[in-house]
Amino acid sequence: MSETKSITVQRTIDHPAEQIFDVLTNPKRHAELDGSGFVRSDDRAERIQHVGDVFRMNMEGDHMGGEYQTDNHVTGYAKDKLLAWKTTPAGTEPPGWEWVWELKPQGHASTDVTLTYDWSKVSDPEILKQVTFPLVKQDQLEDSLERLAAAVSGS
Repeated sequence: MSETKSITVQRTIDHPAEQIFDVLTNPKRHAELDGSGFVRSDDRAERIQHVGDVFRMNMEGDHMGGEYQTDNHVTGYAKDKLLAWKTTPAGTEPPGWEWVWELKPQGHASTDVTLTYDWSKVSDPEILKQVTFPLVKQDQLEDSLERLAAAVSGS
């Protein structure tokens, strides 16, 4: 029996992919999108423009003993279609969990948005002792999609 090591949620947002991608590539807006409640603000974060970019976020959660920072290494970027990053404690190499946003236009004014949280590559025993996966639950990911829809409507 294999244990699921990812969660995927999907929603149609009644806005063009370009507008949605514009919000997603702006780390200054990520706290506004976060359904988990961990993201507080960006720190030294510029707009995401390509694979290899790294953006830092200020976070807070009991699983890390309170306030902490993450570096997010962009692993996927296709304008208006795909944005992915691996999250790691600031100053370290990514231990294996990844966030993937996929956008599929449905006509000019509507986009299917898929969000995947994948922790299948986490193998570090220390991380596995500290963090119980999934750290972010399906309803929190669905809330992130709801918040994204609201953010795009308000931008």
